[in-house]
Amino acid sequence: MRHTTHLRHLLEKRAATVLPGAANALTARLIEDIGFEALYVTGAGVANTYLGMPDIGLLTLKELVNHVAVMRDAVEMPMLVDADTGFGNALNMAKTVRQLEQAGASGLQIEDQTFPKRCGHFDGKELISAAEMAGKIKATADSRIDDDFVIVARTDARAMEGMDAALERAHRYIEAGADVTFVEAPTTVEELRRITDELAVPQIANMVFGGKTPLVDQAGLGNMVYGGVLYANAALQASLHGMQQVLGELKASGNLEAVADKLVDFSERQRLVSKDKFDDLETLFTTPSPTSGEN
Repeated sequence: MRHTTHLRHLLEKRAATVLPGAANALTARLIEDIGFEALYVTGAGVANTYLGMPDIGLLTLKELVNHVAVMRDAVEMPMLVDADTGFGNALNMAKTVRQLEQAGASGLQIEDQTFPKRCGHFDGKELISAAEMAGKIKATADSRIDDDFVIVARTDARAMEGMDAALERAHRYIEAGADVTFVEAPTTVEELRRITDELAVPQIANMVFGGKTPLVDQAGLGNMVYGGVLYANAALQASLHGMQQVLGELKASGNLEAVADKLVDFSERQRLVSKDKFDDLETLFTTPSPTSGEN
């Protein structure tokens, strides 16, 4: 099955498929190694790890495409890519979808904020018109090569215009060609339920530790028939916590043995980057083949 088709089927099951966020190829490998079915290329995570900057629209299309291509080379699983506002207007969307599709994305998510955007759980967001967003969705649908490439349309209207307006926008985005919609930052469990009750296509929920949406587990979101649930930066937040602990203790003691219990061992690190496969290739390509005699 193509990875695009696989992602579409996972979301259409409406079983709250977990999509952990990955900001780089190593995290993608870890997600695949643990056995998840799909992953989410987090724009916030890439901005934080690659640029060392917040999620405020500073990442470029070229930088995102390069990350997606490297991650596709590392894993075979479906990848839903956070494409922020699509890096421009409807004309730019044609370029965005083509480049991400060629890089190996299985689908993309675009949102209806003005550029530069802000993280969905930040204050101070502003929206483009629903009509402009609908045009961007139509351009995306018309420009994709693979009809199974998934288009997720996110609205951030809940924070500025209320839930009724957010749902109305989502309806318009479905009419424009979105395969999946994503109402960002509902603030109650009742609002989470309302989203799936009122919108016909599969829905995305976003569980953000410290964010505006109440944390509901996969089973609960499955009961609400969500298509997918994002844990966009859980792995990143965990890695930051681990690095702060280890580096803090190293600064204090200068003794690697003092933090040994917090480290993945050397052999496990090599397993996760498939060193054995590269060793086999090196042997294959450098060992002389036996001669078969003179010509």
